[in-house]
Amino acid sequence: MTQWWQRAVIYQVYPQSFQDSNGDGIGDLKGLIQRLDYLQKLGIDAIWLSPVYQSPGQDNGYDISDYQAINPQFGTMADLEALIRQAKARDIRIIMDLVVNHTSDEHRWFKVSRQSRANPYRDYYIWRDGKDGKEPNNWGSCFSGPAWDYDEETDMYYLHLFSKKQPDLNWDNPKVREEVFDMMNWWLEKGVDGFRMDVISLISKQPDLPDGKPGINGYASFNEPANGPHVHEYLQEMREKVLNNADTITVGECSGVTLEEAKKYARSDEKELNMVFQFEHMDVDADADNKWTDKKMDLREMKAVLTKWQKGLEDIAWNSLFWENHDQPRSVSRYADDSAKYHDVSAKMLATCIHMMQGTPYVYQGEELGMTNVPFTSIDQFRDLDSINAYRELVEEQHVFTAEEMMRYLCRKSRDNARTPFQWDDSAYAGFSTVEPWIMVNPNYKEINAKKQVDDPESVFNYYRKLIALRKEKEIIVYGTYDLLLPESEEIYMYTRTLGEEKLLVVCNFSEKEVAVEIPEEFCKGSYLIANYPEGEIKEQMTIRPYEAFVLEK
Repeated sequence: MTQWWQRAVIYQVYPQSFQDSNGDGIGDLKGLIQRLDYLQKLGIDAIWLSPVYQSPGQDNGYDISDYQAINPQFGTMADLEALIRQAKARDIRIIMDLVVNHTSDEHRWFKVSRQSRANPYRDYYIWRDGKDGKEPNNWGSCFSGPAWDYDEETDMYYLHLFSKKQPDLNWDNPKVREEVFDMMNWWLEKGVDGFRMDVISLISKQPDLPDGKPGINGYASFNEPANGPHVHEYLQEMREKVLNNADTITVGECSGVTLEEAKKYARSDEKELNMVFQFEHMDVDADADNKWTDKKMDLREMKAVLTKWQKGLEDIAWNSLFWENHDQPRSVSRYADDSAKYHDVSAKMLATCIHMMQGTPYVYQGEELGMTNVPFTSIDQFRDLDSINAYRELVEEQHVFTAEEMMRYLCRKSRDNARTPFQWDDSAYAGFSTVEPWIMVNPNYKEINAKKQVDDPESVFNYYRKLIALRKEKEIIVYGTYDLLLPESEEIYMYTRTLGEEKLLVVCNFSEKEVAVEIPEEFCKGSYLIANYPEGEIKEQMTIRPYEAFVLEK
């Protein structure tokens, strides 16, 4: 049975940085409502809204203190209800970000939980006695240091796989699951259409919490608990008690997920989730377990990873397709060329490569303009906890890197590259706000902005519009099987899509070189479906221009 979300394109909004409507330097819900016509013009089907819940904002809203209230900096519950209504009027659905591996330490449950060992909320979180005067095990936090914090009041440690202000919930407690499921049903009744589930693969921990393999900072990876013993059982319970109550879309963020595990999460029988975010292709430019590097990706490895997932989930589960999100740097700077000479063609090339695969594409705000990484010059310009903590730990405490090296790595990999304000126009603060925003604006906003691109038929924006429209027109783009060609090429990513008698050839040059390529004979009499350069003659031997991308239809 075909599902609407299989042919949909999802757009992620990071509300803090999208549009400020009230002049406080922070994006908000009314600002998003003002920009719905822009998103409708782009042609997207759903908005994944990063967290707007009540939060002290220690991790940009991923530390939630009340799941059923809106953070005043984003507006009110009435504003969110207006967003749902106005989006629906434009045939755009709303997907909420569900963060239920952990809460904020300012959540009512945790405030009570830490009062005594005997109180009824104690078991809502994961508390343990220390071991030999130290933490209960060697797990590390995602944000550096140990994943445990000592609480003097009760002489115990609590687990936090993220910041110490984000204690992990104890999903083994049925009361916790009941609270979460009730809250999710409450949101579905409000009219939301589904959930992107933050780090959902971490919710079930091994009961004995065993030590893991130490990484660069001496601690085991925060992914150590991923895919725990009861995670599938708990998600099937969620499906039964919540997700089957409406026509929902669900995508689980599953860091550390293997192909075999993904087949259990994103099952075609819909017992759990519709799809997962896997991050194996995001690690191609990492240095073993260390992401802080300026290493370039090897295209052969990237092709091998993406092909493994395309073929591995074929007819079994559904892929999520993405280059960017709020946790990743800008793809045109990372995988292509953000120089003025090649910016537009390389942004279009990346879009062609990912949108022509099987799965549901996710576009991160600004990606459709080719927004780039940011030339940060000082650690003081960063707002991201992950980046600031890594700098402190790896430069100031452990002296693993010099300040200059770490700044180079942050400019390449920091999450803040994706979190600077959306570039609407060439006016002050890029049209995002009338005052200085919460984080700096990328200085290239006068060259790269929506106003300049929306009416330019050759722009990156309008190329994305074409790709999104093609997915709605062509069943083969949604359902066709994928097969890789030229696996050993270091410059060319070439693959086919096949549905019955129909066939597409996708050719993408990931380099600034001209590369001679042999075109399979069956496509030589074909036609162009889309191309990021003026269309040339289709022949058996073609010279692929720098960052060129095209799709041929048989």
